[in-house]
Amino acid sequence: MEIKSILKKNNFKFNKNFGQNFLTDVTLLKDIADDGGADSNSEILEIGPGAGTLTEQLCKKSKKVLAYEIDASLKPVLNNLYYDNLEIVFKDIMKTELSEIESKLSKGYKIIANIPYYITTPIITKFLASNASSITVTVQKEVAKRLCAAEKEADYGAISVAIALYGNAFITRIIPAEKFYPVPKVDSAVVRIDLIKNKYACDYEKVRKTVKAAFCMRRKTLVNNLISAFGLSKNRAEEILTDCGIDIKSRGEELSVEKFILLSDKIF
Repeated sequence: MEIKSILKKNNFKFNKNFGQNFLTDVTLLKDIADDGGADSNSEILEIGPGAGTLTEQLCKKSKKVLAYEIDASLKPVLNNLYYDNLEIVFKDIMKTELSEIESKLSKGYKIIANIPYYITTPIITKFLASNASSITVTVQKEVAKRLCAAEKEADYGAISVAIALYGNAFITRIIPAEKFYPVPKVDSAVVRIDLIKNKYACDYEKVRKTVKAAFCMRRKTLVNNLISAFGLSKNRAEEILTDCGIDIKSRGEELSVEKFILLSDKIF
């Protein structure tokens, strides 16, 4: 598929609001599909198929591909894909109920996508508690580090904890900027998140509230963030941290997922 000629033929114009950068290297696209575990038994959810380059490889390898595209101007471009196992929905996936999306897929489906970078965190967050078995996404290299970071690392943040709460994340490959069209300003990376149902015996929603509070103001200590978020007195906040074996001078980035779970139990 010669992307530039197809886009030109269909008078397609890039929309900066949608963060559109298309991969064109066929070998790399096949590798990304393999990274995500696409095979003849797989049902795949693709978010933002764009010009359909990754979509084509997913269709060749998988049993079913369901693709959500926000940009309706890509219809004539994507109409060049003739696969019986492909369904394209022109709709904003972030405004679509998870139940509606999953009604079209079997449990254990896999997400494989070159997602728009500006909504990386919202998309991943939306599907952490879904029926998907894994999420494999191409994101900015720096963001990839954040998604996979562990406690006490510079890139560790709320999204790092959220992902670790639901599964295990790792970088499968680095992609140079020149592999995209148009060429972005930064390199990218492919991150795979293997989701584990009920990975921890905890109240996930309460833990996520605790994590959000802990990282609300990164420069402030946990004590101050807990006071602000939950209306605790300073003495009570310090008492809770001490009971959890956490130094009262600690900040959110120093806590492991297990410590956040323990902290959440004490708060609620």
